[in-house]
Amino acid sequence: MRFVLIILLVLGMAGGGYYFYQSRHSILPGPAAPREVPTAVVEPRDIEFVITAAGDIGPADQVSVRMEVNGRIAVLPVDIGDRVKKGELLCQLDDRDLQIERDQRLTEISGAKLQIESARLRLEKAQRDYDRAVKLYEEKVVAKEEFDNLKTELDAARNQVEVAGNNLERAEKALKLVEDRITKTRMLAPFDCTVLTRPVSLGQTVSGAAGFNSGTEIMTIANLNDMVVNAHINQADVVRLQPGQKVEIQVESLPGLKLDGRVERIAPQATIRNNIKGFATRIQIQNMDPRVRPGMTATLTIPVASVTNALAVPLAAVFTEEGQRFVLIKNGPNIERREITVGIFDYQYAEVQSGLKAGEVVLMEMPKEGFEELRKPSTNSFKAGIDNSKGGKGAGVGGGPGGPRRSGS
Repeated sequence: MRFVLIILLVLGMAGGGYYFYQSRHSILPGPAAPREVPTAVVEPRDIEFVITAAGDIGPADQVSVRMEVNGRIAVLPVDIGDRVKKGELLCQLDDRDLQIERDQRLTEISGAKLQIESARLRLEKAQRDYDRAVKLYEEKVVAKEEFDNLKTELDAARNQVEVAGNNLERAEKALKLVEDRITKTRMLAPFDCTVLTRPVSLGQTVSGAAGFNSGTEIMTIANLNDMVVNAHINQADVVRLQPGQKVEIQVESLPGLKLDGRVERIAPQATIRNNIKGFATRIQIQNMDPRVRPGMTATLTIPVASVTNALAVPLAAVFTEEGQRFVLIKNGPNIERREITVGIFDYQYAEVQSGLKAGEVVLMEMPKEGFEELRKPSTNSFKAGIDNSKGGKGAGVGGGPGGPRRSGS
């Protein structure tokens, strides 16, 4: 019996040991499967270098309407959103007092004209009497005292004509002033426009814009068929822009809508916006869509340079060290480091101007093995298994002569 127990104990220990051995080995991971470093083939492509920026849409010209004279609003025929033709009435002030003053000036002018006519008749008579007296005085028929009186009468008549003329001139100037003020009580649309704002109401008293007083704003108007995009272009990009360049405009709130534009003007001095130094740039929209409204946000795409059928590699395949760009070329089991010169680039590919030829295969990650050898100037190639799962990404072409950039908005 004891012998049987011993045998059972030995068998139990052996089974437990086997289970422990199997369990231990079943949860331990095996060696990681090798992962190939991704590669790309050098081949011709079309590449376009663009600048992108955000901007706000607004009217090319927006006018703040202010009256030139003080007064109370008597007629206000337009409201926000109304479309108005050139020459139509926007606002009119109460001009009743001015009309009364105008009538007074007209009466003064009529009186002055009657004075002039009366003075001329008196002057004509005085001139005839004096001319006759001169001949009689020479013949000693008229006494000197009588002759002097006639001469005094002639001078007085001449003076009366001059005074009446001055009175007429003053009355006409006063009439012109009051008529000018009456004209200024009416504001007409200077061009076909849309009313954007109208902060005043009928019957409200407003002040005119004169001297240092800017006056009360009656409304703001703009031609919504002539719109622009105002953008803030990064100082690193603005040197590549010039008036007349084509721009593609996408309106954020109208998906799928693309408008054509051109760079109209670039500010001569930089400004800071959102902590980014840049230049205010105005883009003219050339094919307006009636759905576009002031204040909408637009995305600008400005082509700066392009190449066609140029050798290109993915950006991830271009590495940079100490300002020098290079690629890693796969040639069978060997990897060669080769310096290259890049041209323009977009969001995916860089133009290769020298150092590569079509059909060569480049790595898109830096392999772990042999990395130090590749960093040595004297080592141009090495043999390594490119199956490391921790290979670094390409350093890209940042800071180079031409890739897509996003300007500060």
